[in-house]
Amino acid sequence: MESLEEFYKHKFQTPPKIKNQKNGLFDVFTIEENMKYKVKTPAYVRRDFYKILLFEGENVFHFGDESIPVSGKTLLFFNPNTPYTYETLAPSTKGYFCVFKEEFFKDSLRIHLTDLPLFKSFSKPIYPLSDDLFAEIHPLFVKIKNEMEGDYNYKYELIKSYVSALIFSALKLSVSPTKPQPTNAATRITDVFMEVLDRQCSIESISQKITCRTPADFADQLAIHINYLNRVLKKTTGKTTTELINERLLSEAKALLKHSDWNIAEISEALGYKDQSHFSSFFKSQTHYAPSDFRKV
Repeated sequence: MESLEEFYKHKFQTPPKIKNQKNGLFDVFTIEENMKYKVKTPAYVRRDFYKILLFEGENVFHFGDESIPVSGKTLLFFNPNTPYTYETLAPSTKGYFCVFKEEFFKDSLRIHLTDLPLFKSFSKPIYPLSDDLFAEIHPLFVKIKNEMEGDYNYKYELIKSYVSALIFSALKLSVSPTKPQPTNAATRITDVFMEVLDRQCSIESISQKITCRTPADFADQLAIHINYLNRVLKKTTGKTTTELINERLLSEAKALLKHSDWNIAEISEALGYKDQSHFSSFFKSQTHYAPSDFRKV
């Protein structure tokens, strides 16, 4: 996982505006700055910080196991749990992006960033903007940039309000906005299950191995009876425990096949399969492709 500190080290030969960072928790750039400093296309990895991008141009963004083309004015959100990268930027590309750690919003937001659908694991929140919407979003980035370059004592409080406006403006753009659900035992168990599933399926090195692969494994991890776990997940998600596990394993498998140079045996071992043939059978049953064929698609 790439840290914010590594982001500066790898992206910029001479990192700009280091003095303006708030303890390394927040910064903002223009895409033109990236191109000026000859920033390379980022590696396909997870990062330990969040990113909001206002993009003008055409490109392909790779989120998790999916490649998504964008064109025109677009607002994009990136989170620490989903690996991502994008194609080489065209000279005509313009825009802004801000990077921040969740600690930047400590005591400022009444909710955690991870509770928002924009920042859920393997979400792909991409919002094409009309000219009217762009006219609302663009000034927020301009204000953030101006405040970062200023000396106002409370500039970071202003910046937090502008970034919050970006986040909640995007939530309004969602076709089916997620309504807050009352917290109860079932939702808490579902949240913990999904957190454990995402955490263990975030494979970053060949030495990492998935250990929880069956409903019984997760029931043991959560210290609840497997039948109760199955009932809860079916009620809250509409899917069985096995379906949720398989979906997440498949997403991680697709991402590793597309964006890593690991061989199939290494991928199958990291995903917790006893041997390559078991992994290949699972993958083909879910996609109708053999893993080696999927890499060529």
